[in-house]
Amino acid sequence: MKILITDDEAPARARLRSLLEELGGYEIVSEAASGAEALRLCESLQPDVLLLDIRMPGMDGLEAARHLASFDKPPAVIFTTAYDQHALEAFDASAVDYLLKPIRRERLGDALSKVRRLTRMQLATIGSRATSSSARTHLCARVRGNLQLVPIEQVIYCMADQKYVTVRYREGEVLIEESLKSLEQEFGERFLRIHRNALVAWKYLEGVEKASGGRNLVRLREVEDGLEVSRRHIADVRHRLKHLF
Repeated sequence: MKILITDDEAPARARLRSLLEELGGYEIVSEAASGAEALRLCESLQPDVLLLDIRMPGMDGLEAARHLASFDKPPAVIFTTAYDQHALEAFDASAVDYLLKPIRRERLGDALSKVRRLTRMQLATIGSRATSSSARTHLCARVRGNLQLVPIEQVIYCMADQKYVTVRYREGEVLIEESLKSLEQEFGERFLRIHRNALVAWKYLEGVEKASGGRNLVRLREVEDGLEVSRRHIADVRHRLKHLF
């Protein structure tokens, strides 16, 4: 059984490695110090089990588990944490088990034995139900078959086109298979709806201007061309801009 250890603290990773070596029979494929790093390593190494800390800077363990649900073959997730108040969130986010620090060898062994008893179909079912009430810090895209994480802070706008959404951010564009409606619900006031097929980020918004044919366009920092505002949304956009500037 291949295992990836993820914790932002080196001593915690070392303890897990030591416990696994004492248990025997497990292959530690690598270690990660953040949720984002764990996702990249899961993509390339395809571990069977991910030992995942919850509280980490940047992308935490709960968010990383949510992104894993989109993988074709996600690993089984066992959360490791010093805080028992995260238990319910952990199981909502696809955890097979939940270990409180300091982790005992016997308890770790029990959790790994539970993974062995689960079939691949059962693991996939667990992974597919990953949810969380908190907004993500990153969007997850596939670019030429590889995982790419886009920080929400860098997203300038999202534009729907049939089953995909184009995400324009400071370093380029990616396509994601999420709906504008779900993005709007998750990220709340971070984005402004300007059209049935477009959301723009408040922090990059500069204003509204008239264009040919009576159209209205929003001006966005770091984007050369404006985006059209629909007649349905123009009054709301102007009203909210007055309170922004």
